[in-house]
Amino acid sequence: MPRVNDLGGAPAGKLDTAPHAPSAWDKRVDALFVLLSTRARVLRVDEHRRAIEDLPPADYAALTYYEKWLLGIRSLVVEKGLLSEAEIAERVTALRGRQP
Repeated sequence: MPRVNDLGGAPAGKLDTAPHAPSAWDKRVDALFVLLSTRARVLRVDEHRRAIEDLPPADYAALTYYEKWLLGIRSLVVEKGLLSEAEIAERVTALRGRQP
């Protein structure tokens, strides 16, 4: 069965190839992946790609590049038992409570 990223020749719409500067958030997600893959060596590029390709098709189509990256990272840290979904949710709630 084709993966969500395999369009098999179907039209995908216009591709925006205009250069753009990554946002601070994009850079943080990238840095998190670099940290977990090269420094901590707990994630690999191939498994990260698989985690991204496992996203539901509607999410895959709607998310930005780095949103997909972040959900792929999240999926893998849970899959590997580094964090639980409950721990992640608890931390997100705590961080949201600190925002002005």
